[in-house]
Amino acid sequence: MPGVIAVLGGTGPEGFGLALRWARAGESVVIGSRDAGRAREAAAKIRAAVGSKAKISGEENSVACAAADLLVLTIPFEGHAALLKQIKPAIPEGSIVVDATVPLAASVGGRASRTLGVWQGSAAQQTAELVPAGVSVVAAFHNTSAEVLNGDTPIDCDVIVCSDDADASKMVRTLAAKIPGVRAIDGGKLENARILEQITALLIGLNIRHKGHSGIRITGLPDKAYEVS
Repeated sequence: MPGVIAVLGGTGPEGFGLALRWARAGESVVIGSRDAGRAREAAAKIRAAVGSKAKISGEENSVACAAADLLVLTIPFEGHAALLKQIKPAIPEGSIVVDATVPLAASVGGRASRTLGVWQGSAAQQTAELVPAGVSVVAAFHNTSAEVLNGDTPIDCDVIVCSDDADASKMVRTLAAKIPGVRAIDGGKLENARILEQITALLIGLNIRHKGHSGIRITGLPDKAYEVS
């Protein structure tokens, strides 16, 4: 497992929820933000919720990156490329970048239930072009409800993990399974991230229409599909 997990965008609902769940699981987490003060405030809220023994801190994005073995991007798509270019010098060699970014049309004034076309195919594939050589990129956590993550009940959702690096995929699936209720599934190559991103837009539409917090479950697979080995 990674020594330190940096959640960039950890002051937003999705990132805060993931940081909260991993802090509860005993992981070492640093929240990253453009504003170090906001990051520390978010970390203090998690510490108050989890307890004084929680291994949680907050730093400016680049500082958080430099301290971590695994980075999780939970940022709006409009700031995606700019942030990656900013933090690139701080991303440690051999680390893993997990991208949960969804290129929603809402980022440019469109509907939240639609995705934008990304030249590389997906936000995660854009990340793969922008990170330093030797850094592994994984797409995951697109379809977990931020509202549910910020609660304390089990998550009724499968996390599909896509990557061109089998070892990185395995580590992220192990990390996902630390969240109660989550089953993690190998979703194949990174190119499949475009499908995960589109599913998110569908779920947003369902949530708006039915006033809920939907997730996805994959049925019909053998139990070994959910094992990390």
